[in-house]
Amino acid sequence: MVAPPLALYIHWPFCVSKCPYCDFNSHVREAVDVALWRTALLADMTYEAGQTPGRTLGSIFFGGGTPSLMPPALVADLIEAAAGHWRFADNIEITLEANPNSVEAARFADIGRAGVNRVSLGLQALDDAALAFLGRAHGVDEGLAALETAQSVFQRVSFDLIYARPDQTPAQWEAELARALAFGTGHLSLYQLTIEPGTRFETMVRRGDFKPTDADEAADLFERTQAMTQAAGIPAYEISNHARAGQESRHNLTYWRYGDYVGVGPGAHGRRGNAATQRHRKPENWLSAIARNGHGCERETLLPPDERAAEALMMGLRLAEGIDLERIAARTRVPAKALVDDVAIARLSALGLLTRSADRLTVTPEGMLLLDAILPDIVL
Repeated sequence: MVAPPLALYIHWPFCVSKCPYCDFNSHVREAVDVALWRTALLADMTYEAGQTPGRTLGSIFFGGGTPSLMPPALVADLIEAAAGHWRFADNIEITLEANPNSVEAARFADIGRAGVNRVSLGLQALDDAALAFLGRAHGVDEGLAALETAQSVFQRVSFDLIYARPDQTPAQWEAELARALAFGTGHLSLYQLTIEPGTRFETMVRRGDFKPTDADEAADLFERTQAMTQAAGIPAYEISNHARAGQESRHNLTYWRYGDYVGVGPGAHGRRGNAATQRHRKPENWLSAIARNGHGCERETLLPPDERAAEALMMGLRLAEGIDLERIAARTRVPAKALVDDVAIARLSALGLLTRSADRLTVTPEGMLLLDAILPDIVL
């Protein structure tokens, strides 16, 4: 049987500044030795290619950090190296995350020539006061100019917005979302503001500087978001991601469908075969590991079948399409009848939170509001 396409994630950990809500592996450094990082990233990629010989690559995703700070020549070198290690699928998706400011937008044409065909813009808000609160370095006008540039350069464009911000009213979010939908992009990532441990926002909430949005109010905003995007022809295909038909992120679908993916760069995770991989998180530690071992991997762990099955269930149930229990059973070698709690499924189905048809299990839109509670209830 031919293995499905592999996904490649490349992490660029550097940012100009650290946003107060961000718990990603991002770091501020005064200077970056591009030649050193080129050598290290190529070495890390070569190691992963050696673990996945003969595979076809379906997607590449440059994440961060802020990958749009990477020199376009480095992006081109990494894409060229990937093409030498793996066969490229005919419709390979190559995405780069970008900040929507004028300096980085000026690089978009060169990034497109390097081989990137999809960009994900961190607009985050269409309100200048909200952008200031979120610690973003751009304003609305600059962000929309970057979006216009991106839409003229790349085949596919996505952008992020954060909602359920403190004191944001339903009317304000509806107006902001309606404006966003009018731009005609094929993909939107719409996230509720969450207060993550270790972030500056967590410290501010603890001090009483602001109060997070009430859970019931956030749920109302979520439901309004689903209704508006559905009506606009860009429905949710994952709990926070919306796309027109055919515009779904193929790279992220690999994660959610529990396909194989390899990760290179500081802090990058991977799942290949039965193994989970984890790179050293701190950039300097990752570089030291490259120099010492020829790769930046901190841990490679063989996952037992039941753990892989639980991961596949928890990832797949985020999707509007749901999961195929027989497919997960074949992937993990755990019998389908041992994957989920039938009694819990029957109870949650009676409440309208789940649907089950033969081996297909799907969380309803109403259930998505309670996904974090549903998952541990049904996964054996």
